[in-house]
Amino acid sequence: MEKILIRQIMFQEMREELKNSEADAEMYMKFMKSHCCYEAIPTSCKLVIFDTTLQVKKAFFALVANGLRAAPLWDSKTQRFVGMLTITDFINILHRYYRSPLVQMNELERHQIGTWRDVYLQYSNHCLHSITPDASLFDAIYSLLRYKIHRLPVIDPVSGNVLHILTHKRILKFLHIFYSTQKKTVPKPCFMQKTIQDVGIGTFRNIATVHQTASVYDALSVFVERRVSALPVVNEQGKVVALYSRFDVINLAAQKTYNNLNMSMQEAIRRRCCFIEGVIKCLPDETLETIIDRIIKAEVHRLVLVDKEDVCRGIISLSDLLQAMVLSPAEISSKSN
Repeated sequence: MEKILIRQIMFQEMREELKNSEADAEMYMKFMKSHCCYEAIPTSCKLVIFDTTLQVKKAFFALVANGLRAAPLWDSKTQRFVGMLTITDFINILHRYYRSPLVQMNELERHQIGTWRDVYLQYSNHCLHSITPDASLFDAIYSLLRYKIHRLPVIDPVSGNVLHILTHKRILKFLHIFYSTQKKTVPKPCFMQKTIQDVGIGTFRNIATVHQTASVYDALSVFVERRVSALPVVNEQGKVVALYSRFDVINLAAQKTYNNLNMSMQEAIRRRCCFIEGVIKCLPDETLETIIDRIIKAEVHRLVLVDKEDVCRGIISLSDLLQAMVLSPAEISSKSN
C-alpha cells in the first residue's frame, strides 16, 4: 500500500512538471496572441508607396535613397494595393535580362513596375498578403511563415491606407523590448537557456554558400534557384569570410554597377558602401537567449552557425526563431497549406 501511494505521488508530480513545462513553452505563443499588430508599429517610421506606372529603375533608386527594402504598390486604375516591390524583384530582373558587361539591360531602363509584374506574374502566382491593425501578432507570424514572405503590410480596413510594413525583425524586437522593460514581472521560458545544438533550430543540411571567387551573377542564380535570403561567402578552406544578402544587391543600384555582374564576390563585397548587414556568427553551444540578444542588437536577419575553425555549419534565421518560439508550441508548422 505504501509503495502504491509513493507511485501515485510521483506520478502526480510528473504530471504537474509536464503541465508546467507545457505552459512554459507556450509563453511566447500566448504573448503574441494577446497583442495586436498595431502595438508593434513604431511611433515614427518611414513608408514609401509606388504607383505601378513608375519606372522600375527609378523605384529601386528611390528605395536606395530612402534606405528601404520594399514598398507597397498602388494601382491607380483599380484604386487598390496590388503587391510589394522588393529587392527580390531587382534580383529577378538582373538575373533574367543580364547577358554580359557589353550588353546594356534596356529592360531595366524602360520597364514600368506594372510591365515587370505582367512579365513576372506569368511564371508565379504572387498575391498581396496583408493584415489588419487589430489582428494578433500570432496571426501576423503565421502569415509571414506560411506564405514565406518577409514583409506584411498592415492595412486599415476603413481607410484602406497602409499603416506599416510588419517584419520578422520588428515583431522579435517588440517582444524583446517588452521583456526587457518587464524583467521583474515576466519570466523567460526555460527553453531559452538551452543550446542551439539541443533545440536544433535552423538549417544544417545542404547550406547554400558562394565562393569568394564566384561572380555576382553566380550569387544571383543561387538566390533565384534556392530561394534563400543570404549566402555565406567562403574561402578555399570553407571558412566564412563574409555574408552576401539579397539586400546587398541594392548596392548595385546605388553604385550603378548592375551592368557588370561578372565581377567576383570578393570585389563586390569590397565595393559595398551602404546598408551592410555584415556576418554575425554563433556557435552550437551558445544558448537561445544569447543568440536572440545578439541578432536583435546587431539588427541582422540571420546568424551563421560556425564551428571553432569558422567553417559554416548552418544558418539560423528570424523565421527559424519565430517558428520555434511561437508556432511550434501551438503545434503549427510553417509548411502548412
